[in-house]
Amino acid sequence: MSEDCLLVLTVTPELEEAMVDWLLSRECPTGFSSVHINGHSTDQAHLTVAEQVRGSRRQVQFQIQVPRETARTCLQHLRRDFAGAGMHYWLLPLLEGGHLG
Repeated sequence: MSEDCLLVLTVTPELEEAMVDWLLSRECPTGFSSVHINGHSTDQAHLTVAEQVRGSRRQVQFQIQVPRETARTCLQHLRRDFAGAGMHYWLLPLLEGGHLG
């Protein structure tokens, strides 16, 4: 049995709908969560002037619980389908997950 992990994807707000459509069209996740976040960084080179003044960049984060091998396959497809999009990801071991009640 494959070990589950948490795949976290961070994209620009402009990519939100495309990412939702992409994830819903795949078999890799059975569901996912998304949340609007503010990304902070000391690397100001990639921020617009407005983002530098505000001190953060608006982003959208997707959280997906999937088996590790499925996550790696999804990442390969994302690299192909969203090449150059500047997407950031984390792949974390998941200790537990499920429904309560």
